[in-house]
Amino acid sequence: MIQATAITKAILSFRDVEEKLGLQRSRNPNFFPEWQGTLPLLTDRETATLNRLADRYLHYLEEGEVSEGTLNIILLSPLLDALGLCDPPYRIRGETWVGVQAFVDSEAGRIELEGRIDALTIQDEFWLVVIEGKRGGFNVLRAVPQAIAYLSATPHPDRPVYGLVSNGYDYLFIKKHHQEFAVSHNFSLLSDVDRNLPKVGQILKHLVQISAPALGDDE
Repeated sequence: MIQATAITKAILSFRDVEEKLGLQRSRNPNFFPEWQGTLPLLTDRETATLNRLADRYLHYLEEGEVSEGTLNIILLSPLLDALGLCDPPYRIRGETWVGVQAFVDSEAGRIELEGRIDALTIQDEFWLVVIEGKRGGFNVLRAVPQAIAYLSATPHPDRPVYGLVSNGYDYLFIKKHHQEFAVSHNFSLLSDVDRNLPKVGQILKHLVQISAPALGDDE
């Protein structure tokens, strides 16, 4: 019998990712080039919208800590909408329940890790990007191990799958392919011009564009 436990309780560090999920951080500098290099341009409207969303978040942050629920409403959901990821052929599933088996030695054998993804952009059951939002003031790096666990639940483990974790202020992209993963640089709202929300939007758009055709290749 397989026991179930929450991802948020079982996966708390990169060591947990290695020992319980059997994954390794890639040391190959060419493993995750997708967030670098040439990226698709945003329209003027998209850029203006993303800058407005960044200003909105900073305004909320000045008033106090932003909860996960508020973050999803004021920033992450509008971000996906602004990039066209809420409309066909894509669709968003919020609070999506997933499960992944973990390699944990116990008398009961393996356990299954369960959890809810904040937002999942999919196309014909192919996961394009998993987005995990955390409350403002939360160190975004702490959310990466759990996001990797969510990525491990992809229905197409033979294909690369990407994730984005954010506390509203900081943004980190993740790539998982087979038994390896890698993390991008951190993009912050008030850093230089190349690391703001429009830059995040460009990368997000690029990851979706390069992921979506992969499903059609098998048809």
